[in-house]
Amino acid sequence: MQLFVGLGNPGAKYEGNRHNVGFMAVDRIADAHGFGPWRSKFQGVISEGVLGGEKVILLKPETFMNKSGQSVGEAVRFYKLDPAQVTVFHDEIDLAPGKLRVKLGGGHAGHNGLRSLHGHIGDGYRRVRIGVGHPGHKDAVPHYVLKDFSKADQDWLQDLLSGMADGAPELAAGDAGRFQNAVALRLNPPRSSGGTRQEKPAPKPDEPPDTRTPMQKLLDKFR
Repeated sequence: MQLFVGLGNPGAKYEGNRHNVGFMAVDRIADAHGFGPWRSKFQGVISEGVLGGEKVILLKPETFMNKSGQSVGEAVRFYKLDPAQVTVFHDEIDLAPGKLRVKLGGGHAGHNGLRSLHGHIGDGYRRVRIGVGHPGHKDAVPHYVLKDFSKADQDWLQDLLSGMADGAPELAAGDAGRFQNAVALRLNPPRSSGGTRQEKPAPKPDEPPDTRTPMQKLLDKFR
């Protein structure tokens, strides 16, 4: 069994925030893989399903970001999980928008949700770091992450979320490389064998064929 945790803040006010991209990720996984309905448990909401033959519990803590560890700690103790069986999806300001990295263990880098998790289950869990970009100055970070993604962000954001859902079974199987490849394929789909070359459009059915000679075409251009 594994526990996939999405970090965010509960309530409609925060739904579109950059800080809530972890919630968005597990929501997309639940929808794409037919997980069960969300229900209240562990000071949050959970949904159960299967990814690549592995039972997975999705959890969205409703304790607000700064106390996420309370909810995750309850779930870990209830299911008797090791931290290595926990994967946390969270926003990462140190990665450019649309970038994604998977990491096992390490520090919290000032992220309040991770700081709380460290206090309750230690630092041995796996993180999916979802790049949202940096506002340019550390004093602007709280305001920045609590603002909604812009309209200009939506194309890459939706592709990123779909890519995470595509690769979720690989992540559950422990293959971070294939998971990241699935995301990359959504963000940068391969070109067709014809490359970017445009095929010449076929003539419309009701247009008679052009039977003019090259000289007539040239003369007609100057009429």
